[in-house]
Amino acid sequence: MNLTISGHHLEVTPAIREYVQAKLERIRRHFDQVIDIAVILTVDNLTEKDKRQKAEINLRMSGKLLHVESLSHDLYAAVDALIDRLDRQVMKYKEKVHEHDHQAIKHLTEGGVAVPV
Repeated sequence: MNLTISGHHLEVTPAIREYVQAKLERIRRHFDQVIDIAVILTVDNLTEKDKRQKAEINLRMSGKLLHVESLSHDLYAAVDALIDRLDRQVMKYKEKVHEHDHQAIKHLTEGGVAVPV
């Protein structure tokens, strides 16, 4: 799995990098078929009152690309909200993949009904 953490108008410090990696362990624990993760952390300096911190992620897995973003006044809060949203999407995708009924072709009759084994 490739992990890329980049910052726009922000220097990615080792503390931020470790925080994001620790939070991503939750995603890896739920779903281990992740190919590539790209995290982009952005600081928009509109005015002093309206400083916005934005975190976005592109998670690529076999057959699916997930994009999530979140805004907050605090970068760590933005990362927390981002991981929560991403975790819900990953769990939804995982359930969808595992709920899909994969009946073996050899157990099907011509009418498409499963034969009891």
